[in-house]
Amino acid sequence: MTDAITSEGMGPGIRRVRAWDLFVRAFHWSLVTLVALDAFILDPEKDPHAVVGYLIAGLIVLRLVWGFVGARTARFSAFPLDIAAAKKHAKALMQGGKEEPHLSHNPLGALMVYNLLATLALITATGVAMQTDMFWGVDWVEGLHEVLVNWLLVSVGLHVAGVVFETRRSGVNLVRAMVTGWKELPNRPA
Repeated sequence: MTDAITSEGMGPGIRRVRAWDLFVRAFHWSLVTLVALDAFILDPEKDPHAVVGYLIAGLIVLRLVWGFVGARTARFSAFPLDIAAAKKHAKALMQGGKEEPHLSHNPLGALMVYNLLATLALITATGVAMQTDMFWGVDWVEGLHEVLVNWLLVSVGLHVAGVVFETRRSGVNLVRAMVTGWKELPNRPA
């Protein structure tokens, strides 16, 4: 982690590391707001629901582009989709292993990011399809849309639980990092 710096007042046991750029943080909190608005406040039969869906689709497209050209920790190469690594990480956690905190997402977190992005993309695709002449009133498209929304809500719950668990386990406040952009990581002796 060549871009790690020790911040004033952090003490010798903590180092501050730039983890999330402004785009990733703005994307994350905008998406949280829009999904909550669409899932819990807006009537799915009214136009504002569709408008918010298009905004979410736009955010997903921007995040996909940023995943290839953005800051180092925002790139998909910083948190590859690796099922074997996610299984290994889960096994280590269940056995009480102490893994080093990750600058970007840990392997389970990466899996969740890809799940959330894919689910949101499919939700928006089915939502758009339901507005076309070809799929207007087609039950399986609407049913798939609803199943995907339910899966998204389950995934969001698992994501929040994972953030709480990892924050307590590692001592790294992940919510603060997603607000400020900085992770405060414990220094480990070499």
